[in-house]
Amino acid sequence: MAESTTTRARRRGIALWCYLTALVTVPLIGVGVLTTLIAGARSAEVDSATRAEQGVGAVAGLDALRAATEQEILPALALTVIDDPAAAQQLGVQPWLLGTVRSTAEQALAERRTLTDRALAAVPEGSLGSAVAGRVDEALAWLRARSDAGDVRLEQIYLGYLDISNEVMTAERAAAAAAVSEGVPARTVRAVQDVQTVAQLAQDASRQMPLYLGSLFAPDDALIGSRLAWETGWLSYTDAKRQMDELSSGSLRTAWQEVRQSALMTEMDTLLTPSDAPDEFVTDITRMTHLLFSSGDRDLQLAGLVDTAVDAALTLAAADREEAAADLRTTLQVGVGLLLLSVVGAVWMGRTVSRKLGVLAGQATQISQGELVEVEVDGPREVRTVSAALGEAVAGLRRIQDQAQAVARGDLDDALLDQPLPGPLGEVVHASIQQIVSSVRQREELQFALAHRATHDPLTELPNRAQALTLVTSALHRARRSSEMTGLLFVDLDGFKAVNDAHGHAAGDTVLREVAARMRSLVRAGDVVCRLGGDEFVVLVEPVETERDLQELAERLIAGVSEPIGVGGVAVRVGASIGIAVSRDGGADADVLFAEADTAAYRAKQHGRGRAEVFDEALRSALALRAETEAAITAALGNGEMRLHYQPVVDVAGQRLHGYEALIRWQRDGVFVPPDEFIPVAESSSLVCDLDRWVLGEATRQLAAWRAEVPPVPGEPEPTMAVNVSGRHLTDPRLVTAVADALAASGLPPHLLVLEVTETVLVDDPVAMTHLSRLRDMGVAIAIDDFGTGYTSIGQLRHMPVDTLKIDRSFVTSPDPGQRELVALIIRAAHTFGLSVVAEGVEEPVQLQRLREQACDHAQGFLLHRPLPAEAAGALLRPVRDGLPAPRTDGEPVPAS
Repeated sequence: MAESTTTRARRRGIALWCYLTALVTVPLIGVGVLTTLIAGARSAEVDSATRAEQGVGAVAGLDALRAATEQEILPALALTVIDDPAAAQQLGVQPWLLGTVRSTAEQALAERRTLTDRALAAVPEGSLGSAVAGRVDEALAWLRARSDAGDVRLEQIYLGYLDISNEVMTAERAAAAAAVSEGVPARTVRAVQDVQTVAQLAQDASRQMPLYLGSLFAPDDALIGSRLAWETGWLSYTDAKRQMDELSSGSLRTAWQEVRQSALMTEMDTLLTPSDAPDEFVTDITRMTHLLFSSGDRDLQLAGLVDTAVDAALTLAAADREEAAADLRTTLQVGVGLLLLSVVGAVWMGRTVSRKLGVLAGQATQISQGELVEVEVDGPREVRTVSAALGEAVAGLRRIQDQAQAVARGDLDDALLDQPLPGPLGEVVHASIQQIVSSVRQREELQFALAHRATHDPLTELPNRAQALTLVTSALHRARRSSEMTGLLFVDLDGFKAVNDAHGHAAGDTVLREVAARMRSLVRAGDVVCRLGGDEFVVLVEPVETERDLQELAERLIAGVSEPIGVGGVAVRVGASIGIAVSRDGGADADVLFAEADTAAYRAKQHGRGRAEVFDEALRSALALRAETEAAITAALGNGEMRLHYQPVVDVAGQRLHGYEALIRWQRDGVFVPPDEFIPVAESSSLVCDLDRWVLGEATRQLAAWRAEVPPVPGEPEPTMAVNVSGRHLTDPRLVTAVADALAASGLPPHLLVLEVTETVLVDDPVAMTHLSRLRDMGVAIAIDDFGTGYTSIGQLRHMPVDTLKIDRSFVTSPDPGQRELVALIIRAAHTFGLSVVAEGVEEPVQLQRLREQACDHAQGFLLHRPLPAEAAGALLRPVRDGLPAPRTDGEPVPAS
């Protein structure tokens, strides 16, 4: 019988094993590519570990440079003190004896300089620390030359070395950050952090002796010689010692305990602890020499501790690099082995399977034509497996149809959907069906979770502000139908900010969760506790029998909240001030009820905190008055009732006009409204931002108009315009835009605008710092108003975006000699950091004379000028432009009211 065309065509085709081999070759190529990629990743890990090791090495070299540099400070300062004739008299020794000590100090200085030069030379070229090493080399050369020539003061030597040490420490931190940024293991990161902790302690310890010597021998007006500098340095040192208890390495902590408990460490800490007892001060040459050598020995002990930490970090970094290299070798070996095995297996499988599958060709042809025939299971095991699979595929197709129909009906709970389907197609279809069912159920759960998140506080799981408003609104609706009373308790925690400041925000979160739990346990089952945000809660009580029930509940809440709360092994306490508002028949609006409870809570805080107050008619009148004042302020901005007066600021030395401060005034129906009556109301709402924007626009426009009327004299400084910016406006995202718009509208150069802010806002809110930095980049000047009344330290000034300090009038007018010395210290410190100073509230000639002697830059006050209307203030510019002093226009000095 002649062969059919189909049979001949099949025989002319390529063998099946060739197709199978070609098919397997594709994933083999993928395996090869994947192996190459993994090997590349491992190689990158080796490079990263190598860079991390280099970074740790750079940390070690930079710390050695820092330690060596700081070792120069004591002998350099000692030589300066020895050369001071007053030192011999204070130590009670003959000048010739100081000469012998001088030779010892010179020898010590030479040795320290040699060590520093070696540390500089040890920093490799092109390493992370090479750039800073070059700058340190130049700075040391300049400082040494000036010190050897004797034309530099004691505090200048100390500050010079301090700047070098700080620059090296900054570079050391950068090198450490670069090392840990390479993705090194956590143990290596902790080891690098240990190095930084120990290095910080060594740095702070090395500065104790110079500060101590400075407090003994430096002039009183020198920063290094101030008692404050010594005590501040001691506080930094003791804080660094506390940080040592958090070292991650047990062996390093043990070594630290040995150093800490050593007789040398104890002796130095005892001698250098700030004290007012005269016998604690070392004022004889023998004890001074012993103290100097002991300080050096103590610094060497701490340097050894730093070396121990560095060695540990280097060991871990080297181990990380070696481990990465080992992973690379293993990856290459495994990848090559897998490729070889895959190639051999693919060839064998292709040739074997092709022969056995030929038997199934006829049956497969029938199935491909749509005939769901019963497949005969016969032949070798592999063939039988394929035959059984083909038979199961037919049965599986029927079950697929049944499950698809169940999904189409929407019957997701049908037991048929849980039955698996055989074969790859069955698995895909069953997985798809399960995914559909899972997706529907997940969508339902997600909708529930989103609804819960939108209405609940994530920290305490209490209803949030929006949900609280909804719950109160619903309660009032129910009360209108039932004519029952509804109560709302506004709970404001007392002392919560102190917990945050002292123990951190994590501790604050623990306190909030515990307070929420306690409040839930103290209310009735039907009452609801909500968190509005921050440390503010409300309790919705319905129904209410009597107001006394609400007062008793408030007292229970105050008592429960005031119990100690354990935070990290420490017991902390917060209190609560509670305001109570009552709606008797549901007639009140929810917002009104919230405002009444809030107002009552505010009165509770004013009356001593830790108590409950009920909203009454007196508070209702106060609330109505505040709302009326807010509406009147809004109207005043629109109808032109607001005015600006300008108080001149003059140079203290020549009493020439320096600039103006814009002060807002309100003439309401022809009657002057004192600022202290409407400014606090504006600051309690966003109205203060509207006031600030109006003042900015009007003040810049007025100064621009004066400049147009009286053109500036070339080469002469132009008067500035100072505008106060509230804390709320300072954190408003629109602040920078508002200032830019005011400058653009008026055409005033940015450098003539000064924004005055309070120091409290600078310290408490990082957003304010960001906005001020952007404004300063625009060219606008920044002044800290009422400086000295907040918590800004002098040391913080160098890191703040500030140009001017305005000393509060309470310091300028105080008869206390200590306050006068504080004014002088503030002026010197401000000048040290390149800041100008304005003294406020100058009312007497003797105050102005004292400020002139203290080298204060500018002043303002009733002695010089009262706040003036625009026309009178602008008239002062004409004599200034003519080169004459600005005349007084208000007569004799008048005491401030």
